[in-house]
Amino acid sequence: MKITGRLLVRNTALNLGGQAAPALIALVAVPVLIHRLGADRFGVLTLAWAVIGYFGLFDLGIGRALTQAASEAIGKDDTAQLARVSATALMALCALGCVGAVVLALGTHALVYRFLNIPSGLRVESSYAFYLMAVSLPFVLTASGLRGLLEAHQHFGLVSALRVPFGIINFAGPLAVLPFSHSLAVIVAVLCASRIASCVLHAIVCLATYGFLRRATPGSLADMLPLLRLGGWMTVTNVVSPLMSNMDRFIVGGLLSVKAVTYYATPFDAVSKVTLLPSSIMGVFFPAFAATHEHELPRTASLFDRSTRLIALATFPALLIVVTFAHTLLALWIGPDYARASTSILQCLALGMYLTSFAYVPFALLQAVGRPDVTAKLHLTELPLYAALIVGLTHGFGLIGVAFAFTARVIFDMALLYWLAGRALKAARPESGRVVMRSAIMATITGAIVCGGAFTGSAAAGIAYASVALATSAFVGWRWVLLADERALVTRAMPAFLRQQTGPA
Repeated sequence: MKITGRLLVRNTALNLGGQAAPALIALVAVPVLIHRLGADRFGVLTLAWAVIGYFGLFDLGIGRALTQAASEAIGKDDTAQLARVSATALMALCALGCVGAVVLALGTHALVYRFLNIPSGLRVESSYAFYLMAVSLPFVLTASGLRGLLEAHQHFGLVSALRVPFGIINFAGPLAVLPFSHSLAVIVAVLCASRIASCVLHAIVCLATYGFLRRATPGSLADMLPLLRLGGWMTVTNVVSPLMSNMDRFIVGGLLSVKAVTYYATPFDAVSKVTLLPSSIMGVFFPAFAATHEHELPRTASLFDRSTRLIALATFPALLIVVTFAHTLLALWIGPDYARASTSILQCLALGMYLTSFAYVPFALLQAVGRPDVTAKLHLTELPLYAALIVGLTHGFGLIGVAFAFTARVIFDMALLYWLAGRALKAARPESGRVVMRSAIMATITGAIVCGGAFTGSAAAGIAYASVALATSAFVGWRWVLLADERALVTRAMPAFLRQQTGPA
């Protein structure tokens, strides 16, 4: 399978569309759920979502390793190896999901009654919610492996067709339950049923699309060891990284209250939807990195450069607007009281999310070239430092301190990832290291511009600042960010687009 620029752009658009549709539903659903469920109950629901996301990491990195190994096998046109590694990984994922379900079920009582500051009236239904989440875990892990197999084949049309309806149910399902019940157990039961249905449909599609999968049988331990070696370090990252992403709200819930979780987690979850853009882009570029790095390293460096420019063009306008007009956006979305409490939090988090978007690129590169140990060691170093920073700043500054801790950690993480990725590329081909340096400079300069939106002070100043920044970035992006062939593509497409808007003359 030849990985062309047109294929990458098409699949990025499909992947983005598949993730954006549920995010749009979330923007509508979250304010309704907060008002109807109340801050305490919605805070528990937020924690339940976080727990199932974290316990989904019981796959030991095999899901991500499957995508990497399958991409390499496809690049070598080795169908036999592809069949063995796919069957072995899927069997392991199902078994690990069962183990994770048991662990979550056994730990639910301690989580609800000891570690989280949940009001006594919500503890029983919160326990039921976590037990139900445990039941869905084997299906969640198996579906992630099947999705990884689709992504390795660059079949992002199928990925999106499967992701969109179940992503929508994740937020529309609780809304549909509200007229009948506000019980967390009922709401989570609907979510678990959708996860099981998603796994079944993924299995049907993969079996129908890939004939080798119907005839494949799990391999021996020798076939499993490469996945475990690669997945072992990925597991460290997959455990530590989400822990760092979610520990802030658990610390807030423990030191402050579950109501405070809502004031922090809601702007966090809202602005984190912007990372759907880099996630969609790198979901496509990760298997491309894996397929090209052994024999086409210049192509890998070119893909690194292209993915960075796509992320900059996609995320800069959105997050500049979020930071500059944070108070207005929160007031319109949830209400003026909420805006007063969370504006500074949203601005600080938005800057962190912008820089996180760039970090996706070196992170994906390092894992795709078989160096997940590098990202794992980095995150192990960060974890205790970040935990101490959150606790200290929560005690000293409350929720804004938690947001600052997140952004400080992101800056540290991004800088080291770029340095490590630069070393990896430069060691194999010195001129490729310069690509990483250009990307880091772009992230730093544009991040400073995004941050400036928080200091405009008034609506008029904000409008003026955003207008100048967007106009300048459009000019710079056209002249120096887009390549010549990309500018030519836009130039050819624009007249046809304008004719469609205005109709025949």
